[in-house]
Amino acid sequence: MKIIDAHSHYIPPDVAQNTTFFKMGWSDVDRHLKLMDECGIESSLLLYPTSDAHLKMGGWANVCKIYNQDIANVVGRFPSRFMGGAILPVDQPDLMTDELKRAQDLGLKVVSLASSYEGKYLDDEIFEGVFEFAQHSKIPVHVHPQIMNPIGTERLNDPLLSPVLEYVFDVSVCIGRMMMSGTFLKYPNVKFIFAHYGGVLPIVKERFDTTYAMLRGRNYVEDLQKVPSEYFKNLYFDVSGSRSLGTLLAALEVVDASHILFGSDFPANQNFKATMQNIQSAQLGLEEKNKIFSGNIFSMLNVDEKSLKS
Repeated sequence: MKIIDAHSHYIPPDVAQNTTFFKMGWSDVDRHLKLMDECGIESSLLLYPTSDAHLKMGGWANVCKIYNQDIANVVGRFPSRFMGGAILPVDQPDLMTDELKRAQDLGLKVVSLASSYEGKYLDDEIFEGVFEFAQHSKIPVHVHPQIMNPIGTERLNDPLLSPVLEYVFDVSVCIGRMMMSGTFLKYPNVKFIFAHYGGVLPIVKERFDTTYAMLRGRNYVEDLQKVPSEYFKNLYFDVSGSRSLGTLLAALEVVDASHILFGSDFPANQNFKATMQNIQSAQLGLEEKNKIFSGNIFSMLNVDEKSLKS
């Protein structure tokens, strides 16, 4: 069974040293490869975890210049082991298309975005060019929780409660706003991958439908053209290192196995085997498990399976 990690992280040292949190262990390629070898993971997609580096580096454009090139360098050193996701200069929207083209030239396979940026979610008009590019180029968009002032920070800023609650709620709010704004309708062919099963989405999926039906019946909410769960089933979600069978089963009530991706969330999570065993223990057929472990990511990316380590 091929195993591809669709959610892992690497931060170049020149970026990591300018962060508050990510200085230790987030630039360790050797450790990453060792764990991959121990667990039979053939290739990993490297994504940005979102950080505060742009505050010390003079803005996002400077971070992008270093980060995207260094990710490409890692992929170039280990082409069968890593794939890369590109970040964008979100504080200078007029530069984002040029950075997308540069990322393509560098061989990066995914656009790596946060769920929000200083209160702007991905339904904001500044991202329309990004999604048009992604739709035309067939490049997936991975959405990671925002850790810089996610929703609720103004009322609760706690070293434990913020990452447990606010980060994942920010992802769920992002999905809701993109649905309500018509973003998913406007860009139906963009493959959006949301980390951490979409936050609390598996828990509130049914409430979305029943509340929408009630409010629509009284004309309190605009016509979305279909119920919320119909939007959700077209999205993709990664497991982000989760070891909870219950969470996986809840996610399978939102989408089928063809829309769930294995992801370790390295280095935040280094117990790859527990996450993998969680999927293996689920009451799923071999074909469904193969989709989660590698088939789905292969169908989304322009990747030659034969080029990966066998």
